[in-house]
Amino acid sequence: MERAVRLPVSVMGALMPDAHVGYGLPIGGVLATDNAVIPYAVGMDIACRMRMSVLPLPVSALEGERERLRSAIERETRFGVGAEFKQRRQHDVMDQDWGASPLTQRLKDKAWSQLGTSGSGNHFVEYGVLTVLREGMGVALGEYLALLSHSGSRGTGGQVATHYSQLAMRLHPELPHELSQLAWLDLDREAGQEYWAAMELMGRYAAANHELIHRHVCRALGVEPLTVIENHHNFAWRETHALPGGQRREVIVHRKGATPAGRGALGVIPGSMGAPGYVVRGLGEPASLNSAAHGAGRRMSRKRAAQQYSWNDLKEVLRQRRVELISAGLDEVPMAYKDIEQVMAAQTDLVERIARFDPRLVKMAPGGERPED
Repeated sequence: MERAVRLPVSVMGALMPDAHVGYGLPIGGVLATDNAVIPYAVGMDIACRMRMSVLPLPVSALEGERERLRSAIERETRFGVGAEFKQRRQHDVMDQDWGASPLTQRLKDKAWSQLGTSGSGNHFVEYGVLTVLREGMGVALGEYLALLSHSGSRGTGGQVATHYSQLAMRLHPELPHELSQLAWLDLDREAGQEYWAAMELMGRYAAANHELIHRHVCRALGVEPLTVIENHHNFAWRETHALPGGQRREVIVHRKGATPAGRGALGVIPGSMGAPGYVVRGLGEPASLNSAAHGAGRRMSRKRAAQQYSWNDLKEVLRQRRVELISAGLDEVPMAYKDIEQVMAAQTDLVERIARFDPRLVKMAPGGERPED
């Protein structure tokens, strides 16, 4: 993060309380730049996002109708590297201009085959108990059954990120090795404009993936959601901010694993499969560039987690927390993550909690899958 704020194009930076090491900008890093976009500061999984649907079903359905809930997730989602639907899902995102760059044009067919899937790594689809604590979500205070998903732009977004990151590094051979992954693309030039258009397309594609997952699960359950909350957390935005010195101007704000938290903005900050997450309302803190954490954040690597913990360890933790796991890898054990309560306590100036979500029935990619993000 210290290196990132010293770049010639950097204007201001901030580090969120869930931060941990990532390529270029740390995960949990926020960086404002002057008319430049840094592909590795957006992230490998472009437009990774959260979506929550509050369902008109009683919380008791988690016990009395568990098999129906579980079946809906298993039928209507796909997990794992390269996961796709044999019968392709339909969404108007595929009718948009995929000629935003030559790369997205070539990847359109692959993107369509994976439309509505979730991928691997820390991506999930789960049901849980949502306790609405404050007004502002469009539903009354109380307990609800909710569906929560976390995923992004799949293999297509990853290839876009890789291509333009490598291009940025070639365009800036003057950068020392330790800064090479923070190479940028000038938004006045063709390469930067191409990446920006591709990134925005990946944003719409990631949103479509979530929309389809929720639409098909809700259809399988025969319900319409009472309300929906969603947000990106691996993206770049053109925003106007008050910068150090008092000047207000437009900058490019990268949020790599950070939740937009402008005043009044709603977002979802998950914990882990065994810890609560929160629906939050942004407080618009200028020092964080209107940003907050995107989750609990990892406290150990995937490799270390898989080596340190056993399936018996995981089963015991989930039993204590009343969570049923459909599938996941050991690298996603709750113990691999920071304490979500400490993370939330560290950002009371950035967001306020308006609802708590406790996972109860969780599906992730099976063990052994290589993460895409």
